[in-house]
Amino acid sequence: MVAGRLFATLMLTAMAAGAAQAQEFRLSSASMSEGVPLSSSQVFDGFGCKGGNVSPQLSWSGAPKGTRSFAITLYDPDAPTGSGWWHWTVVNIPASATALESGASGGRALPTGAVETTNDYGTAGFGGACPPPGAMHRYVVTVHALATERLTLPEKASNALVGFMIGANTIAKAQLTAVYTR
Repeated sequence: MVAGRLFATLMLTAMAAGAAQAQEFRLSSASMSEGVPLSSSQVFDGFGCKGGNVSPQLSWSGAPKGTRSFAITLYDPDAPTGSGWWHWTVVNIPASATALESGASGGRALPTGAVETTNDYGTAGFGGACPPPGAMHRYVVTVHALATERLTLPEKASNALVGFMIGANTIAKAQLTAVYTR
């Protein structure tokens, strides 16, 4: 009985420490806000949508100890595909980075070594929101703190493989969810 209580106490202490660490890791953006519709700047220009197709400004802080790099994903879980829609993935962002400028996609202002993978539009880089007319869609931006300096991926890796590799190396993540409807 004493051993059981000790184990439970140790588990609760470990969980509280992990929760405190995760709460410190934060993501913010000058381009988008939690629960607020995206501006036309983050809307795709094509497929019947007219927008700026500009990647959002992102800033993060409080990365946990052991972070060796970051990855960023922007995902629409509401896309009617059966697997959502990957709008943007950037991997191999150095651990020293704490922000990306608006419009960083395309290599203009990405940190040295960062790599953009192919989005579900079929191009490397940012692809803005362009849901079918009707329902509201969520756009989840996640900054992943990774335990590895570099993800080694094949050229034109699928989003499933990239997501697997990110997930296998994530030690913490911070998220922001904006919305958009057409």
